[in-house]
Amino acid sequence: MKFHLPKTYTPSNILRGASVYAVGDSIAMLILGEFLLVRMFGMMTIGAGVYALEIPAYFAWIARKTAHIQGWRGALARTALAWVYFNPLWIARHLAFGKILSGTGSEISSALLVTAWYSFLGSIPISLLGNFFIQNVLPEKHRFLGSAIFSGLTAIYYALSSAWFS
Repeated sequence: MKFHLPKTYTPSNILRGASVYAVGDSIAMLILGEFLLVRMFGMMTIGAGVYALEIPAYFAWIARKTAHIQGWRGALARTALAWVYFNPLWIARHLAFGKILSGTGSEISSALLVTAWYSFLGSIPISLLGNFFIQNVLPEKHRFLGSAIFSGLTAIYYALSSAWFS
C-alpha cells in the first residue's frame, strides 16, 4: 500500500506554514513574556508539517464539495465548513502543542478544552468574517497563506485566551 501526500503539500505551503505559524505564536509568547526559542522552532515544524499538510488539503476538499453551490449559499457553505474546521478541538490541539513545546505538557488536562471552547466562542464574529474572506475572496491557491496569516493572528488571541480563560 502506497501513501501519497496531497497535491496541496507543496514547498511554498511548507514554507508559509513554517514561517507564519511560528511568527504568530512567537508574537503571542512575547506579549505574555514567555518566549522560548525551542517553542518557536517547534511551531515552525508543526506549521510546516501538520498545518501545511492538513489545512490546504481541507480547503481543496471544501472547494470540490461546494463547487456546485452558487451565490450566497455557496459562500455561506464554504465559510461554515472552514469555520467548523477550526473548532474547539482544533484550538485545544494547538494550545496543547504550545504547552508541549514550552515544556509544560504536564499542564494538559480537560481544562484545556474549556479554554478552547471559550476561545472559540469569543472568536466567532471575527472568525466567521475571516473565513468568509479566505474562502470567498482569495483565490484557492492563496487560501492557505491567507488562513495561515489569519491563524497567526488568532494564535495570538489563543495564547492570550489561554491566560484569560484558564
